[in-house]
Amino acid sequence: MVNLRDEGNAEEKGTAGQGAGLAPSRCRARALMSRLPMRIALLVLLTLALGLGGGLLLGRHFPAPTAADRAKVSLPDSFTLPASYGNIGPALLAAGAIDQERFVKLYADAGQPLTEEQLAALRKGSSSPIVIDRHSARFLLNLLWAFGLTNQNAILQTGPMAQYGTEKIGSFASTAGWTMGVKPATSLYGSVRIVELTSEQQALVEQVATAVYRPCCGNPTSFPDCNHGMAMLGILELMASQGASEDDMFTAAKYVSAFWFPQQTLELATFLKATQGLDFAKADARLVVGEESFSGSGFQAVHQKLLTDGLLPQAPGGGNNCGV
Repeated sequence: MVNLRDEGNAEEKGTAGQGAGLAPSRCRARALMSRLPMRIALLVLLTLALGLGGGLLLGRHFPAPTAADRAKVSLPDSFTLPASYGNIGPALLAAGAIDQERFVKLYADAGQPLTEEQLAALRKGSSSPIVIDRHSARFLLNLLWAFGLTNQNAILQTGPMAQYGTEKIGSFASTAGWTMGVKPATSLYGSVRIVELTSEQQALVEQVATAVYRPCCGNPTSFPDCNHGMAMLGILELMASQGASEDDMFTAAKYVSAFWFPQQTLELATFLKATQGLDFAKADARLVVGEESFSGSGFQAVHQKLLTDGLLPQAPGGGNNCGV
């Protein structure tokens, strides 16, 4: 659990402990003075003064390395998921979830044209492991957004979004914001079973989805009301269909989120390093993407702590845009 309490209390207790030890030392000094020549007694007093007084001075004015010194963090350059795109690209084109011409133009217009590998994954499918980095993060986000939106799954059919009724399905950011389809998002919503899940795999998706949060809002992946939530749902479904374990899915959520939310992840990594001496790579994935760390309110608490302590880092380019 992320501990946001100020750690100054421990320092105050340490200082108080040092002060409490002064009285016995002075008593011992007086006893020595009564039995030793004045010159030796003065030497003893000087030694005690330097030792005790110096300790207090060092503790107060020359503390151990600051949180800023300890908060040097690094995030991975890339992450390889234990899953492939399979045939979801061609299936999304066939379902009308992606207008290929407009989808390709979207990236070309942004000065980031799709690579040959990405075009192949979209048009023909791919059996190669999915690799996410700063350059592929947006392609993965949009492709898996379309997949999460279109794939038929109980989370869409009976989950939190469905509770608002079919008439309001089109009002969420994850539906109204998807403008890259041949068909409207409301027609695509949970309309095609692109991947088959066993009952055990479905249960695993639901279990992990309820525990993976995103800092752009307060909802878990089981309530995919924005593009990041819908894309993360797609990732979990895809991974489960290919036999991924619960740990695999949480780890993927941790690192994929790092590329979709680079600034927020850098701040969380800084917080973990500064307060717990914990490297991001070693941090429990369930903690990193959990409600207390990575939901809207959880992240704000982390951000406020860093702001108060003057530790706010700045991530390189990229961002958490909630549109295509």
